[in-house]
Amino acid sequence: MTKQQERARARRRQQGPQRATEAPVSESTRDKQLFGGILAVILVVAAFVAVPHFLPKGDPTPQSAPTQAGSATGAALQEGQQLAAGCEQPPPLQTTPKTFAKVPDKKAAAGKTFVASVHTTCGDITFELNGAKAPQTVASFNFLAKEGYWAPSPCHRVTSAGIFVLQCGDPTGSGSGDPGYGYGVENAPKDGVYPAGTLAMARTQDPNSNGGQFFIAYEETKLPTDGGGYTIFGKVTKGLDVVKKIAAKKALPPNTNDGTPVSPISILSVEVTEKKA
Repeated sequence: MTKQQERARARRRQQGPQRATEAPVSESTRDKQLFGGILAVILVVAAFVAVPHFLPKGDPTPQSAPTQAGSATGAALQEGQQLAAGCEQPPPLQTTPKTFAKVPDKKAAAGKTFVASVHTTCGDITFELNGAKAPQTVASFNFLAKEGYWAPSPCHRVTSAGIFVLQCGDPTGSGSGDPGYGYGVENAPKDGVYPAGTLAMARTQDPNSNGGQFFIAYEETKLPTDGGGYTIFGKVTKGLDVVKKIAAKKALPPNTNDGTPVSPISILSVEVTEKKA
């Protein structure tokens, strides 16, 4: 045997015990690892399914990132966010958003027209509310405004591909908040077309999940009619330019067509008055 062969045999003898000390993976360990992987997948899927108040299936990759709370002088901007011209720093999120036990009586709004003045960090937006066509929705909107439910609350979602809306009305900023009650669809267009300036309710796939979240169509938008569509309860009569200013900057990456606005905007207060004939 040559010296080179003797050295090779010595190296093999030395390496053998090192390999033997590596703990083998038992069948029970492999089963636990497999179960853990499956559980992780289930949790991820469940998280996407559970998040409510998005527009329906068919919109481009529905996502809505939470807004970060900040100091007493204003909310901290998320990475990549920039204030649009004429906008102020948003306030922090509400510490404990209000919830309510029952749906407001629709008789309070039936057959009436109202004007809502929505004061935001980027200027005022005025709505005309149609209690004749959507009495339950308008009664709920008026009640939540009076109770200060949205004071303050961020508009947490903007979309800009096929669907052109700014979605607001969730004090938690997460896209999953509600006032503690829900009700059904009213006055939804049969063709699914929502003209620019339309004010409508956001909901989950459950038609009875209308609550506090609403959206403003800043361009004509066509939505699926599954589940009865989306309640139109009014229109923007002033301030649509404010919405368009926010929409122009789109959403934060990775999906700039659907998500948290690059230019943040928050509702500060809402005042509603009845419009007399």
